[in-house]
Amino acid sequence: MIVTITNFQLSTPLTSDEAKSIFLTTAPNYRGVKGLHRKSYIVADDGNSVGGIYLWNSRAEAEAVFTESWRAYVREKYHSEPSVTYFESPVTVDNVSHEIVSDA
Repeated sequence: MIVTITNFQLSTPLTSDEAKSIFLTTAPNYRGVKGLHRKSYIVADDGNSVGGIYLWNSRAEAEAVFTESWRAYVREKYHSEPSVTYFESPVTVDNVSHEIVSDA
């Protein structure tokens, strides 16, 4: 599996409630995305940084989302250049489904 972390530095800090309101407008866009297991929206304690943590089947499926079009959308919405960092995740502990998932 692949974990990606996106991050956008903001020029004006957001409160947690403001961030939640914005995130709820984009969350439906991620339903049913091929290869995406889960996305968690994140906001730093100081409100100066927001982003997401994603769990994917594969890097190729993640890269299919983080295109130049996606970057342009983020730049327009958040007035910030997004960063995307990729990590391999060979083992995931899921306490909701009570599973430990490992790459085959």
